[in-house]
Amino acid sequence: MSERWNPKPYQVKAVSWLVKHGAAGLFLDPGLGKTSINLMAIKTLKEIGELRPGKSFLVIAPLRPCYLVWPAEVEKWTQFNGLRIEVLHGSKKDEAFRRPADIQVINPAGIPWLLSKVNPRKWPWHGLSIDESTQYKRANTQRFKLLRPVLPLFHRRWINTGTPAPNGLLDLFGQIYVLDLGAALGRYITHYRRNYFAPTGYGGYTWVPQKDAEQKIYRRIEPLILRMSEVDYLKLPPVVGNFDNPKHPPNLHKVTLPPAARKIYDQLETLFFTELKNGSVTAANAGVQSMKLSQVANGGIYYDKGDEAADDVKVRGATRRWALIHEAKTEAVVELLDELSGKPALIAYDFHHDLARLRQHRDLRNIPAMDGTMADNKRIEAAWNAGEFPAIFVNAQSIAHGLNLQGGGRAVIWHSMTWNWEHYWQLIKRVWRQGQTKRTFVYHVVAVDTIDEVKCATLASKGTTQGALLCALRAYSFRRPTRR
Repeated sequence: MSERWNPKPYQVKAVSWLVKHGAAGLFLDPGLGKTSINLMAIKTLKEIGELRPGKSFLVIAPLRPCYLVWPAEVEKWTQFNGLRIEVLHGSKKDEAFRRPADIQVINPAGIPWLLSKVNPRKWPWHGLSIDESTQYKRANTQRFKLLRPVLPLFHRRWINTGTPAPNGLLDLFGQIYVLDLGAALGRYITHYRRNYFAPTGYGGYTWVPQKDAEQKIYRRIEPLILRMSEVDYLKLPPVVGNFDNPKHPPNLHKVTLPPAARKIYDQLETLFFTELKNGSVTAANAGVQSMKLSQVANGGIYYDKGDEAADDVKVRGATRRWALIHEAKTEAVVELLDELSGKPALIAYDFHHDLARLRQHRDLRNIPAMDGTMADNKRIEAAWNAGEFPAIFVNAQSIAHGLNLQGGGRAVIWHSMTWNWEHYWQLIKRVWRQGQTKRTFVYHVVAVDTIDEVKCATLASKGTTQGALLCALRAYSFRRPTRR
């Protein structure tokens, strides 16, 4: 049964921003209601006659929000019940595409199929809204190259994200190009790098901002962006223990690798090879080495060949063999849950064998994992928010967007550290968002003298870079006049 959407003043401001600007970005912290803001802006365009019959808005979003967020928001709020929305995914996507709609929602993987269905001379869409625009941060990806030629065909182009620069300011180029076709930062990534960055590191493949480049970039993009932070518009309890929090140091729960695990780790680090009881492991290059070292730090590893494995897991439909290296991190997770004394927690894992090892522990075997179908995950989400679980296992990559988990708990335990600031922050924001009434705690299980410590330093650095960007845009949003 739907209820009436009563927008807060900041949401009214954001709706007005989208309606008044053909090219508009919303850099809103998760939990501020960007989906309902977009829906109200689209509804307004329809009411004033700009969104005409036969035309629709194309929304590109991660798969989970496509299914679980956009249709649910249309159904939840009375004002949006009249909007026709179709999800273009699955076996019946052709039928969904043929049905009249005000909004068509699709994930990036479906764009090649979608573009093959349309004639540019009979363009069916009035506007484009990209939900989580960091999907288009890299200009050299196939998904960006597919979208780039058709961007001028949209009369309106909007982008939405709370983490616009998870890995640094280079991430801004593709997103801003979607809005203005290169007017602010240049038409090509090579020009953007040359104008604002300098090469450094081995081979010159690492780019760092030139002197005063950050402020120049902020000034170039701020007319396109409305920045809103939850600290300005929501009264949330503090989050404690995360990276990029000047008032509280990150909460690190350090573990030491057992001698046998340390030997395996050191061999992989120096020789790119190690021999296990059931087989061998080879790191073909530095990228593979980084992944293998992360696995060993966590407690297990996939191996190349050999006899029967300690256990098997399914990875993208294929069976992968893995071996147990140590249980230091598993025991640390159990200790943290004991310290929380029944306070529910999200436990973030990375590799499939991380989950398999965790669930082998007698104290963790009954904890559910969000690793199934959309329907299964939605059921777990509802049960979690109803207080039925003491903990759930989550993969940061797969649930970083589109879930509201603030009702069931207020702790996040990182069993497996990540390089990715967007995944890191977005997962924390599943519980630290509007509706959370208690202080949120974040814990990081870190293997000493391993790649985990490098990941911690990287997260702190990325958080600082993005924080500076968002603070600058936030300041501009406050001093911006009501009408441009």
